Amino acid sequence: MLRVFRHYIPKYFVFLGLVEAALFFVSIYLGVALRFWGEEELPPGIEPIFFKATLFMLLMVSINTAMGLYQRQLREGFSGMLLRLGAGFLLGFALMSLIFYAFPSMFLGRGAFGIALFFAFICVVAARAIFFKLVDQDALQRRVLVLGAGARAKSINERLRRKLDRRGFVVVGYVSMGGEELVERSNIIHADTTLLEISKRYDAHEIVEALDDRRKAFPVHEILDCRMSGIEVIDLLTFFERQRGKVMLDIMHPSWMVFSDGFRFGAFRVYSKRVIDIVAALLLLAVTWPIMLLTALAILFEDSGPIFYRQVRVGQNWKLFQVIKFRSMRVDAEAQDGAQWALENDNRITRVGDFIRKVRIDELPQIFNVLKGEMSFVGPRPERPEFVEQLSASIPYYAERHRVKPGITGWAQICYPYGASEQDSYEKLQYDLYYVKNYSLLLDLMIVFQTSPVIFWRQGSR
Repeated sequence: MLRVFRHYIPKYFVFLGLVEAALFFVSIYLGVALRFWGEEELPPGIEPIFFKATLFMLLMVSINTAMGLYQRQLREGFSGMLLRLGAGFLLGFALMSLIFYAFPSMFLGRGAFGIALFFAFICVVAARAIFFKLVDQDALQRRVLVLGAGARAKSINERLRRKLDRRGFVVVGYVSMGGEELVERSNIIHADTTLLEISKRYDAHEIVEALDDRRKAFPVHEILDCRMSGIEVIDLLTFFERQRGKVMLDIMHPSWMVFSDGFRFGAFRVYSKRVIDIVAALLLLAVTWPIMLLTALAILFEDSGPIFYRQVRVGQNWKLFQVIKFRSMRVDAEAQDGAQWALENDNRITRVGDFIRKVRIDELPQIFNVLKGEMSFVGPRPERPEFVEQLSASIPYYAERHRVKPGITGWAQICYPYGASEQDSYEKLQYDLYYVKNYSLLLDLMIVFQTSPVIFWRQGSR
């Protein structure tokens, strides 16, 4: 994987994005060439083609990103991918049509654009079919040698069971260093020679240290020999952070939090994030105010109750603030039982509330929290003080998620469904800590793009 600003990006998705960008670019030239085949000159207004091809390329790659087609968490089959591609191309057609109408100088011609769109769709589908077949070939994957054969080594098989989870690497074996052996015997390699010789024998590109007890069996000099010979060496927690995009709490030592890279909050990052928050919030408000107005009228019409719902949440550095949302529940929703998690098919939710929750419209008033500086556009989900107190007592490191401002969307929100229990909060915390550790403007931008499929495909709404 590539690591850009501390965030791990699969190399194969970068390559796929570049291939598809080239196909989108070339498709415009092909559309024009086929449409005006045999004519001595192109009609006025068609040239220059370069800028139109570049616009189409950037727009379609952005739409594919928004449709979740470059997500490593995407577990849908080929039919699901086709559905997302089809929706993306329909959206691309609509947006390009609007651009042609608003800027006549960008007009390409209906015939030429139609041919280009058809060619691009066919080629992208074919490219994805070929690409994902090739990327799963063992010969093209990173060869990983695991140092250890006990409980920590076994966790690799337990937590990376799916073929999708193992895309990009293959475990060539587990080197037993004595002690309990819990992985399959057929995968165990007994150390009959040096670790470097074993690595060369199995053509390993990387060694993952997964010993249950480093104090008894850690081969310092052999690992150093491998590292100085060009073989990458990482620990198990970093391996899972890279492959899963989260920090595994149950195998984490406090020293890892102290000595690992990340958790940097310089002045430039703070101020640049604030500027981007304000710009993004104003743009979103400019686009969504008609939807917000209609939502307010629908809530008012349904039961004549308050339009907005204010609730105390925990913000950055544990400061309390009032989050603003469209009211989606009955006015007396917590009159009897007090604070509680939202449940699936919750009878406290109104009919209007059920719809606006599914498409996340109820979150839009949080734009005003962002403008006030209480929230960020991207960050961990803000929780209620009652839940924070309860979860901080039972989940280690839970309080650390409040080192940054909470957000309207976030890494945990796009990687994990709606949390409605202590176990869900534990799982989401692992993604929140990954965000806090590896925060960058690039990661924020990726999260914003990947929030779209969460809304379009109703992932995790409740």
